[in-house]
Amino acid sequence: MKILEPITIGGVTFKNRLLLPPLTTGYEAKDGSISAQSRAFYTRLAQGGVGYIVLGDVAPIRSFAPTPKLFDDSQIESFRLLADSVHAYGAKLGVQIFHPEYDVDALNLMFANGEQDKVRARLHHDMDNFVNEVTEEALMEILKKMCACAVRAQKAGIDAIQVHGDRLVGALCSTKMNYRTDKFGGSLENRTRFALMLVKALREAVPEMIIEYKLPVVTPTLGKGGIDETDAPQFARLLEEAGVHMLHVAQANHTGNLADTIPPMGVQPYCFFADIAGTVKQAVTIPVSTSGRIIDPEMAEELLEAGRVDMVGIGRALLADPDWINKAAAGKAKSIIRCIGCNEGCVDAVMSGGFIACVVNAENGFEESRIIIQTNVKKKVVVIGGGPAGLEAARVAAIKGHHVTLIEKDTKLGGQLNIADKPPRKSEIRRTVEDLEHAILSNGVVLRLGEKATTERILAMAPEAVIVAVGATNFIPPISGVNGPNVCDAWKVLADEQNVSGRVAVIGGGMVGCETAEYLAEQGCKVSIVEMRDKIAGEIGPTVLPTMLELFNKHGVAQFTEHKVTNITVGELICEEPNGKVVKIPCDYVVMASGSHPEKFDTTALSDHGISVVKVGDCSKVSNISHAIKTGYDAANAL
Repeated sequence: MKILEPITIGGVTFKNRLLLPPLTTGYEAKDGSISAQSRAFYTRLAQGGVGYIVLGDVAPIRSFAPTPKLFDDSQIESFRLLADSVHAYGAKLGVQIFHPEYDVDALNLMFANGEQDKVRARLHHDMDNFVNEVTEEALMEILKKMCACAVRAQKAGIDAIQVHGDRLVGALCSTKMNYRTDKFGGSLENRTRFALMLVKALREAVPEMIIEYKLPVVTPTLGKGGIDETDAPQFARLLEEAGVHMLHVAQANHTGNLADTIPPMGVQPYCFFADIAGTVKQAVTIPVSTSGRIIDPEMAEELLEAGRVDMVGIGRALLADPDWINKAAAGKAKSIIRCIGCNEGCVDAVMSGGFIACVVNAENGFEESRIIIQTNVKKKVVVIGGGPAGLEAARVAAIKGHHVTLIEKDTKLGGQLNIADKPPRKSEIRRTVEDLEHAILSNGVVLRLGEKATTERILAMAPEAVIVAVGATNFIPPISGVNGPNVCDAWKVLADEQNVSGRVAVIGGGMVGCETAEYLAEQGCKVSIVEMRDKIAGEIGPTVLPTMLELFNKHGVAQFTEHKVTNITVGELICEEPNGKVVKIPCDYVVMASGSHPEKFDTTALSDHGISVVKVGDCSKVSNISHAIKTGYDAANAL
């Protein structure tokens, strides 16, 4: 495989052509130093075989942004520990140096004084205006700080410096953001002046290090902070002439919506930036890489074989399975747990103030504490339920060495994932079922499908441990008229067990209600969402929500928030507003999507027989796929 071939860049040999592009993880310590959690994450990727890791968003200044920082010599040691750790597995390490597109000093002072309103106002102003207001003198100081950061990285044993071509650097390059009239604005030569000055300064400051440039490209439809697509090949040549050793070509951002650069499932095609990267590659002689919805080795290999890139970047796919490249090298690509592109546990989590913790990989973000350890005492384990929690529990228990049997009442595996993949753009969820099914079968789990798990049957199997993962059921609130012939269950609608048409009122504006509304709107129904809370889609992440709202707008989906349903009649939904006003919503059908509640399963007899029993997933607490996977993993790993 070409992806396994080594490549030499700037005199440094990378063991293969797979790289982790820069990510904001949320793992770093408060001062920006590399924490133990961060080090464990990157080390696990190196252990999994990735050839090149780029540490994202390393700031050369003190700021309140939750990213790595290397502005002081005291931070060098934490970066050195990381470099030593990933080097032990043959991976190379780069740091992506960036400067924010705002006045850091002014904002730090406001932040220190507790002036949060002023911070927000100044940030809002600077995001669009700092690029045009920053003086040449200040730009030269920023350049010096970025070079000083690179020197510290060199002292830490880092292999490469990647210039973040978005943020301030990209804003200066942009025709959509840069309106300066001095030597840093106007023509392509002027707009790219600072970027090229920075590259040359870095070559002087750290002459023995690889200099990489993340080349963010503004397309006709997406992005602001970067170089226009028409100018990208010429700018790439200028970067090569300035001394850049390699380029990473990606979608430009600065729009306020990270879905532009890290699109969730269904928003962009696979390998969506490969063509633009290929065009840039034709203009230069240095190696070029790209990233963007590259899910499996077959996709990566295709890009390399076609000559569109020299290295392939995968980010979210490595969160889902850090052994991605090692499995490919071993001829076990079908054993890879593939990313589903939900963004729930990565991008959306970081945007909400958390840290990356992939929903399909319980170990991600917890590499120090979640490790599957082989058992010394093999047990007979029965898992009841073949949804995500049960599948993950069976997978982990089998890997540990236990004898596992999984019982599922349906004739197929997947549980709620079999309806979660029905709404628009959600079909990629199916990969989780396929991958976990492959994993349990590969590890010897015995499947008993189409069989109801009764106490008698389980006792007859004489298990030493039982993991109950029977899931949840849709909750139907006691509303007058709820049993009428025009009332349907959202789960059954998504499963094609019930059909609706015409005017449809969906009761419940949570995730299931909104996705059911999308599903029906695309089928031509005139949909209204009725929600008691003050807004809909509260559980839907910030990179997913804009596309959903666009679809609602396109199909005229009406939203009735703060409306309590009091009665359902044939042809009408009766609601009440907070002020007591009665509202009547015409409808031909009503679809119930008011949440769910745990499925009951009596474990008393099992416990009375001395069998260890634990409930996981929705039957323990109604939540999401992340909760299902993590509770299934933890219960099995504790055996």
